[in-house]
Amino acid sequence: MQRAVQTSAEIEVPLDEAAAVSPAAALYRALSEPTRLLIVQHLFSGEHRVRELTEHLGLAQSTVSAHLACLRECGLVESRAEGRASVFSLVDPERLVSLFAVTEGLLAATGSAVTLCTHLGPQERAV
Repeated sequence: MQRAVQTSAEIEVPLDEAAAVSPAAALYRALSEPTRLLIVQHLFSGEHRVRELTEHLGLAQSTVSAHLACLRECGLVESRAEGRASVFSLVDPERLVSLFAVTEGLLAATGSAVTLCTHLGPQERAV
């Protein structure tokens, strides 16, 4: 369903609701993968090299690198070169802390409803 919105020039422009929420949906998809969420949570403790993240998570370097590439493309992490290694850090840790705090509050308010939702596939449900 499309709605019309007024612009400053008083011209009605159709608003595609799906397009309007698409960036938020992409952000939530990036954070919905458990390994990426673990990487973000670990980066709250400070900058880390890929090697350090692979050791902490017990995953292959290629797997961690692929998840970091996704998080970087989404603007959630950034990297800088340090010798031959890349060091990763969070772009906006304060806002991520706020997002996680709101998430924890919502999860507390809804109980286990999200894990019982029959509309989510097994990969989307919390384990």
